[in-house]
Amino acid sequence: MSDPRSAATFELYDLRVEVVAPPGAKIWCGARPGDYFTLEGEILRLPPGQGISIYSLAALLPLLPAKQRVTDPNDWMSTDAEVACPDPNCPSRFRIVRTGKRTFRHADTTAVKLPGAADEAAGAQS
Repeated sequence: MSDPRSAATFELYDLRVEVVAPPGAKIWCGARPGDYFTLEGEILRLPPGQGISIYSLAALLPLLPAKQRVTDPNDWMSTDAEVACPDPNCPSRFRIVRTGKRTFRHADTTAVKLPGAADEAAGAQS
């Protein structure tokens, strides 16, 4: 039986976060329905010409790493996909959609070695 740490990999979901709002609604955070950004691993990407309010981003940031992880199907993090704009007067929401999975190697994401694991670089060469 092989040690599961020998692969030294983990998976994260890529995410797309899109602005949604009722038709004709006044949006106070400067966003427009359909504006979006993507999250690929730890890299947040905005399309050219789009921005995001720092207050909206601050409301979303604590949820994004959790949405990237595999969760139990019964966990609310697996089913709930919309986050309200932090401005109580703004009717917009941010829809978080898992768009695909990406595999990462532990050694490529941190300098900290796995406890009890052999040299990961040696394991990657075999």
